[in-house]
Amino acid sequence: MESTIALIGFGEAGSTFAKAAGWECAALAFDINPARRAVMEEAGVVACATAECALSDADLVFSLVTADSALPAAQDFAALLKPGAIWCDMNSVAPDTKRAAAKAIEAEGGRYVDVAVLAPVNPARMNVPLLISGAHGSEAEALLRAAGFAKTRVVGDEIGRASAIKMIRSVMVKGIEALTAEMMLAATKAGVVDEVLSSLDASEKAQSWFERAEYNVERMTTHGLRRAAEMEESAKTLEALGVEPLMTSGTVKRQREQAGKTIAFTAERTEVA
Repeated sequence: MESTIALIGFGEAGSTFAKAAGWECAALAFDINPARRAVMEEAGVVACATAECALSDADLVFSLVTADSALPAAQDFAALLKPGAIWCDMNSVAPDTKRAAAKAIEAEGGRYVDVAVLAPVNPARMNVPLLISGAHGSEAEALLRAAGFAKTRVVGDEIGRASAIKMIRSVMVKGIEALTAEMMLAATKAGVVDEVLSSLDASEKAQSWFERAEYNVERMTTHGLRRAAEMEESAKTLEALGVEPLMTSGTVKRQREQAGKTIAFTAERTEVA
């Protein structure tokens, strides 16, 4: 790995990638939360107290902040980039948000690339699928592979294309989680959890709904606030396409409402003919 990497934001994704790839001192990291410096040191990367420290010599930058911080991060840090540095925006935001961020980065001499992360970083880690779009997509893909990412694919030259795929896909993925929670809340109150899940199992055998329901609900209670912010961007994506985001807006509310809560349910498997 010859390129110097900068990680802007060192939450779950940044720390997972850094540890799995073993970048260590080849990567510098900055997070607005000073408490994350201990996690950076544990991962072996260079912990920076300022964004300038992380970005000044970086050839490849991973923006891994929260959805609502994606555009401000690009606007605030663009002037700190090394000329020609590639800014990989890996945040889950709408295509229009990424295009606005691209303008900020490119106005200061950086090269912006839209990267969509298509699965949870755990347990996939460096095998997480990445979609890449933008004029510098091919070069970015080569650098991402050199950095250790195993599943990358360039999907076009247009900024926003990769994120459009992710955001529209998220309407289903996160929507199913929200619908599952609503179903389980009602089933638990009605005392029919076992019957409802067994009935679903009888009609769909790809994966047990006993397992799916627990997984979907856990995703939301653990990551609901982050997912709600992402789904707001999905709603923006649909609105830009002229599609009223009725279910998507409801998913935002449900994800945010259930964040941090526990949906307790107990079910025994019942065979349904």
